[in-house]
Amino acid sequence: MHIWVIVIALAVILLLVSESRNSQKGKWLAKPIASTGFLLLAHAAGAWTSVYGIAIFVALSLSWLGDVFLIPKSKTSFMLGLVSFLLGHIAFGTAFVLRGFQWTWGLATLAVVTVLGLFVGRWLKKYVTTQMWKPVVAYIVVISLMVVTAVASYPATQNLWIPIGALAFYISDLAVARNQFIAPGFTNRAWGLPLYYSAQIIFAYTCVGGF
Repeated sequence: MHIWVIVIALAVILLLVSESRNSQKGKWLAKPIASTGFLLLAHAAGAWTSVYGIAIFVALSLSWLGDVFLIPKSKTSFMLGLVSFLLGHIAFGTAFVLRGFQWTWGLATLAVVTVLGLFVGRWLKKYVTTQMWKPVVAYIVVISLMVVTAVASYPATQNLWIPIGALAFYISDLAVARNQFIAPGFTNRAWGLPLYYSAQIIFAYTCVGGF
């Protein structure tokens, strides 16, 4: 399985170089390889041997689609990417609920992410167009609930890597939002992409309790 982690790491390095040089050809080469890597990692981890694993694989597949849709620079492709990731977060949340859901942990996390979501929404609102505002709010709600389900699964799974992965994904999406709406630039990718791919690797490994 670890060979796919190496493949992902090398592809992400190539992707970061391509991003720094604004090379679309490099992005089209590196990003699909990196994202296919986490699908192959989940497959090697035995994703098809459990309902949880299948749900994770579906979520990772939707993330793969989102990654590809975000390569072109157009509003349409960005919207397709946003929808793909939104559906992916729903699939991740479903997978985590399948592992268990402790209501006390869930409600406590909901309170925290609600405050955080309000802060993020206020941060973005003055930069987001009226047309994009509702999709952005929907995305904030869905990814917040994904974090809630990840944390609420911990008492049942005793697997701290699931909430760590969810939090890494959440933070990486802040880089995407900043790049799309506020201050485009390589800096956003420099920290956002490693966090994002780390989250996907973590989720793939949880198919067999690799962490």
